[in-house]
Amino acid sequence: MTRPDISFSVQTLSQFLQQPKKSHMDIALRVVKYIKKQTGQGVLLSSSSGTEITAYCDADWAACPTTRRSVTGFVIKLGESMVSWKAKKQTTTSRSSAEAEYRSLASTVAELV
Repeated sequence: MTRPDISFSVQTLSQFLQQPKKSHMDIALRVVKYIKKQTGQGVLLSSSSGTEITAYCDADWAACPTTRRSVTGFVIKLGESMVSWKAKKQTTTSRSSAEAEYRSLASTVAELV
């Protein structure tokens, strides 16, 4: 996967594959139009050889209106190059934003290890 700019949109749309509606098709067409306009885009890897690992994570508490589950996301960089990223709905419902952030941090640390 080399297009982190569309991964969240595709992940969100994939939740409605069993019972899609017209609005989902409209959004899918919008994503396809965006991809057509953005040819040649992808992940750029830096030519400099940095060895410092940097990680960022965040959670959107109760982001999904139907399940009230939080969405977690993280980015891991090696030097100036992005080497890992993820956006995913959390498996359990968090009772607070602090709990959602903690789960996000835990998944980021697991990816780092």
